[in-house]
Amino acid sequence: HVQLVESGGGSVQAGGSLTLSCVASGIYAGRGAYCMAWFRQAPGREREGVAAIGSDGRPVYAEFARGRFTASQDNAKDTLFLQMTGLTPEDTALYYCAADFWDGHTRCVAQRLRYRGQGTQVTVS
Repeated sequence: HVQLVESGGGSVQAGGSLTLSCVASGIYAGRGAYCMAWFRQAPGREREGVAAIGSDGRPVYAEFARGRFTASQDNAKDTLFLQMTGLTPEDTALYYCAADFWDGHTRCVAQRLRYRGQGTQVTVS
């Protein structure tokens, strides 16, 4: 059973920083290679990928996230992180993590991930 729970969102001023966490039970101790990702969705906008990271530990970032956001994971704590710096009002969105076991042939950034959390709201003013 896979369960994802995000935390760490909040309200910050432009230029500020936040670190989001996603506790992912059932993935890190699961049946092998996995893919995890951060997505965000703002009201009236399409969902967009922020970063993807697999069991190789090498994150891939969306263009807007590169240089400002850092995805990392602590396997011992079953936790995925997203450190966000230089936040702007355009970063305001519901951020959520998603996960699945790697299908063996698709890059994590492209694989459809079946499991997602409820999200944590980030508001930048």
